[in-house]
Amino acid sequence: MTENVVHLHKNPDPAPVTTLTVVPEPAPAKPVPLWIRSGRAVRTAVTHDVTKASARAMARHTLFVAGGAKIAAKRTWDGRTASRYERMIRAAEAAGNHELAAEWEERGQHFRRERHQRRMDLITSPIDAAKGVAVGAGMSVGSLIALGVVMAVATKDASDVFTPLMATVDFINLLITIVTVVWGPAVTLGPFLALLALWAVGKHQQAAPAWALPDNVRNGEGEPITPSIVVKALRDLGVAPLRTAIKDMGDAGAGMLGPIRIAGCGVEVDVTLPSGVSTIEVQKRRRKLAENLTRHEHEVFITIPQAARTVRLWVADSGALDEPIGPSPLVTDETMTADYAKGRAPWGQDLRGDAAALSLYQRHLLITGLSNQGKTVALRSLALWVALDKSVQFLMGDLKGVGDWAMFDGLAKTLIQGPTDEHVIQVTEMVEGAVGEMNRRLMAPPGTQFPALIVLVDEAQVAFMCPVKDDEGRFYGGSKATSRYFMAVRKIHNQGRAVNVLMWQGTQDPTDQNLPKLVREGAHTRASLALGTESQARMALGDKAVDGGATPNLLRPGLDQGTLVVASSGIDIPKGQSSITVRTHYVDDDAAEAITDRAKALRDGVTTLTVIEQGEERDPLADIVSVVGDAARVRTKDVLKRLAALNEKAYGGWSFLDLKRVLDDAGAEPYKSDGVMVVSRDRVTRALANRDTDGSASADG
Repeated sequence: MTENVVHLHKNPDPAPVTTLTVVPEPAPAKPVPLWIRSGRAVRTAVTHDVTKASARAMARHTLFVAGGAKIAAKRTWDGRTASRYERMIRAAEAAGNHELAAEWEERGQHFRRERHQRRMDLITSPIDAAKGVAVGAGMSVGSLIALGVVMAVATKDASDVFTPLMATVDFINLLITIVTVVWGPAVTLGPFLALLALWAVGKHQQAAPAWALPDNVRNGEGEPITPSIVVKALRDLGVAPLRTAIKDMGDAGAGMLGPIRIAGCGVEVDVTLPSGVSTIEVQKRRRKLAENLTRHEHEVFITIPQAARTVRLWVADSGALDEPIGPSPLVTDETMTADYAKGRAPWGQDLRGDAAALSLYQRHLLITGLSNQGKTVALRSLALWVALDKSVQFLMGDLKGVGDWAMFDGLAKTLIQGPTDEHVIQVTEMVEGAVGEMNRRLMAPPGTQFPALIVLVDEAQVAFMCPVKDDEGRFYGGSKATSRYFMAVRKIHNQGRAVNVLMWQGTQDPTDQNLPKLVREGAHTRASLALGTESQARMALGDKAVDGGATPNLLRPGLDQGTLVVASSGIDIPKGQSSITVRTHYVDDDAAEAITDRAKALRDGVTTLTVIEQGEERDPLADIVSVVGDAARVRTKDVLKRLAALNEKAYGGWSFLDLKRVLDDAGAEPYKSDGVMVVSRDRVTRALANRDTDGSASADG
């Protein structure tokens, strides 16, 4: 029975009135019907992960038997008919290889002739078999009786004549008994053994729908690369002519593939594309191809080998590229020395896992990439190796100025560190001084050997973007003919290699403004870390490398630090390719310090300049008048030599353009005489006099 609760409330009014409020208790909840509880339990059981996995496993193993039967039937059909040869003929014709098609046609005809001969032999084989059995039985009986006669003679018992024959009959009877006993179980177990064999074939080939396979197989984690996987990935790439061609091939596209080779931490395969499919159509679908191969985009590289209409796929083992490579030989081998002319710098490993070594001999160098991708460490590794050749000299400018190159103090002849405009001015004058040294070497007798002078500027984009002008109104930065840093670099690029004066530059985030076209194309070795766009990749490596498959813009910023795409004749690049991907060794600051200490020990001692001393102020026009002397006219080439002899620091880096600029400004332009450019004494003398007169008049005014 339900009880009611009575609450008493007192009225605050003076009259004493008491009210009764009856509050009924809530009715108890109705019980859930049994059929609803049962339905929920069934639904929970059916949708449980264990139930799903069990159902999938049951379906999978059942379908393995069906798939194995299909595979076995196909193999049997191929073995009994000429369908295999027909497929190979169609594949060869689709690939345009008519010689191979003719070869497979000949093999097919040979197979058909042998098959016909076997069928003809079956017609006469019963008669031949009967004759053979009769002859064999007769000879066997005769032999047994002869053996019995021998035994009878030996034992002097005539009954032994038939003993061997009766023993043979008893043995045959035993065999019949054994077969009779075994036959029943064999007939019973045979179908089960056959099903087990078909299941094993299906399981080995994973012959079941994707939904029925285990999660690790469906996700493809670590799935090995097989011909069928590659063909399926290409078929599903979204290129209609490629899909149609694979469908029409009798071998389902297997004829397109070369052998799959182990290549370092991955595999490599060449794919000959069918007619009507361009290599660029495959290249620009790299991400989709990687996903079809159950890999990430950065784990698949597509290059163009020498063979026509062919792409080379390198597919990494899943996760292999995220593992670090070993330490640099510079760190592990404390006895290592370098040979600038004949040696190669140990830079890292290529994707095959082979050592990647770079020749630096007479090669200008450019390394670029986004910020914080390992550019300075990659550039410094090369400098550390070549520093172990005691003949090599360095002029260094670090326009970042955070100490990345501080260990070269006492090793480099000049080391300027800092990001300001004043540091750019110092670096520019350092490079111009190298131009002067280059010109001095060019004037030496032919055959003179010079030590390598490496002019290294890190963060060179700071110099190109510098807005400061000198006293004559020329910009230190920029990319015009009056831009001092740009012109000095161009001069070294043009002639420095011949006398071992080399320009090495590291830059960030290349554009036409901070890395002019003439400068980037003047480098013999061009390397790029991760970049943002394909246009930047073309700036960094050139059109040929990018068209050949170089894709630094597809490297992962922050994850592929130290990974470079290199285009250079100084490194071994697979035949037919125009670039190679290198994972560089990481050499930290402490290890770099230890290596430079070894390099300093090889030398007698180097005094490093950290500031370029300013020379005395020169009057170019007055100096030109003085070197011309009394001659009516002097060849411009001779004037430049005399100016350099007069003051190497001021005029050692001058070219004809510098001389012409001064003379043009003064109104004493050089001119041709007998086919050569000359400077007129009268013109320069008159220009100097007019300038001095104009200057005096202006001062008086």
